Amino acid sequence: MNETTAHAQSQTVHVQTHTGQQHPIRLYLFVWGLLFVLSALSYMVDYLGIQGYLRWTLILVFMMLKAGLIVAVFMHMAWERLALVYAILLPPLLVLVFVALMVSEADYTIFTRLAFSGAGP
Repeated sequence: MNETTAHAQSQTVHVQTHTGQQHPIRLYLFVWGLLFVLSALSYMVDYLGIQGYLRWTLILVFMMLKAGLIVAVFMHMAWERLALVYAILLPPLLVLVFVALMVSEADYTIFTRLAFSGAGP
């Protein structure tokens, strides 16, 4: 009797360890639809002839929204533990912060050179 109980328990554990998260196909289709709409809006920015900072702001916003949807749903980050999300997403975000700091430092350096030496780069 103990052998059959142990065998049944091992089969139950085996089945439980191999069941993954099943997300409804409706979710993926909805996200694909959103990605299509965001891409269409991004192309509309060019089609409508929007220029200047508004153009680049809209394009970057649409791009970031699309990237966020892809990472959250298709890379399953929305269902992962917070520590794993931080381990994957935090380093690239920190690199972007450091790049922004370098850009501001470069602008300051060129401004200082132009102000004190008067010559172009």
